[in-house]
Amino acid sequence: MLLHEKSAIFERADPYAVSDYVNQHLGMHSIRMPRNRHATASLSHRKFASVDLCRIRYGGQARITSPALESIFHLQLQLKGSSLWCSRGVEQRLQPGDLLMINPDDPVDLTYGQDCEKLIIKLPTSLLAACCEEQRWNLPREGVRFTRRLHRLEDLQDFMRLVDLICLEAESDDNGLQTQQHYTRIVASKLLSKVPNNIRREAPIPQAVPFEQLIQYIDEHLKEDPGIDTLAALAKVSQRSVYALFERHLNCTPKQYVRDRKLDRVHACLSDPSCHVRSVTEIALDYGFMHLSRFSESYKARFGELPSETLRRQSR
Repeated sequence: MLLHEKSAIFERADPYAVSDYVNQHLGMHSIRMPRNRHATASLSHRKFASVDLCRIRYGGQARITSPALESIFHLQLQLKGSSLWCSRGVEQRLQPGDLLMINPDDPVDLTYGQDCEKLIIKLPTSLLAACCEEQRWNLPREGVRFTRRLHRLEDLQDFMRLVDLICLEAESDDNGLQTQQHYTRIVASKLLSKVPNNIRREAPIPQAVPFEQLIQYIDEHLKEDPGIDTLAALAKVSQRSVYALFERHLNCTPKQYVRDRKLDRVHACLSDPSCHVRSVTEIALDYGFMHLSRFSESYKARFGELPSETLRRQSR
């Protein structure tokens, strides 16, 4: 389908009026046509979230130039006729079924043939950058750049079927902005997957473990005395981030939390007759309290009595 009469903006119009519209909606350029032209131009256009879809014909030979598109990409599909693309002194003729990928910093020098008709898909650089962030791909400092410009339609059939669907959806009256944004994210992802580019697809960065899972690990491994390095490795964050997590959630350090949980476990055992604790020293050492006097002080500060007093009361 690739847009039809419902999206028509110009039909049998002045090419320079069409060019002015393109400058407003698709990217800045200059146009030159023969003075004795008898051309009638046409243009269909749809905005679909952050993507623009445009079917254009100038109706005569026209040279389109631009220093660069700056913040947008153009994917141009040759639908009918031919056009001539000049890049760094090399000329290449585009026939029906050829796709041209133009980067934001590529100079544009295209000559439309008499019967040339194109579909232009305009994608903002921000859309592709957001796709890289969502996929957790490594975005180069210069931004996304496609390393191969010319393609054949048959090489990108999956992508073009998606474009066909997008054009159909763009002309539908029953989809909202959220649906459109969903489709455009798929378009960006598919384009980056199918067209060679400078993105480094490294292994996804592991997601940080939820704080509750970190707490559960500590409770299950109290006797192993989990330290800050172990917790940072488990949480897949830096040690500094672990400290920040405990400060934000519990207003204490990881070491303080581990110590208090050990004291709670010791207190629970000393208070429970079914634990069969033989001595305070035994259970203190079992939980890694090597300095017994310091352990007793911490225990009394937390529970208001010495551990021996708790044990004695439990034994009555």
